[in-house]
Amino acid sequence: MKMISKYLVAIIVVVTAFLTSCNSKLDNQIDINTYIDFTIYPNSIEYQELNAVGGWMYLTGSGDSYGIIVYRSQLDEFMAYDRKPFILDSLCPNNRLNVKSFYVVDECHDQKYLILNGFNINGDGTHLYWYSTVFDGTTLRIHN
Repeated sequence: MKMISKYLVAIIVVVTAFLTSCNSKLDNQIDINTYIDFTIYPNSIEYQELNAVGGWMYLTGSGDSYGIIVYRSQLDEFMAYDRKPFILDSLCPNNRLNVKSFYVVDECHDQKYLILNGFNINGDGTHLYWYSTVFDGTTLRIHN
């Protein structure tokens, strides 16, 4: 029974990602006032978590970035999201987005985003702030 539910969750995530991927070029809705431009080597041992499709890891950001979540969505494609939550308030001054299975979660405000494309599954229209990524087979450039 547990095996069936895992497959069902995976199918729902893939179908949702497919249906929402058409709108993945929406403008970012949160304000990130930091310059990001760096290169990593995702196939190296240092970034072992990114060696396979579906792998992810946290990277340190610069400026007022809360850090970056890098996710390998395909063999030659990566997503990079800022860990800054959409909602910033005094309730959770040190709040960071965290990866939980197929989701990026803002636990303070009970928000969930698909790691595949950054869209909010709570239906409020918000999404994660993403950075541009360019991968040439060896180096991954993350920038805004």
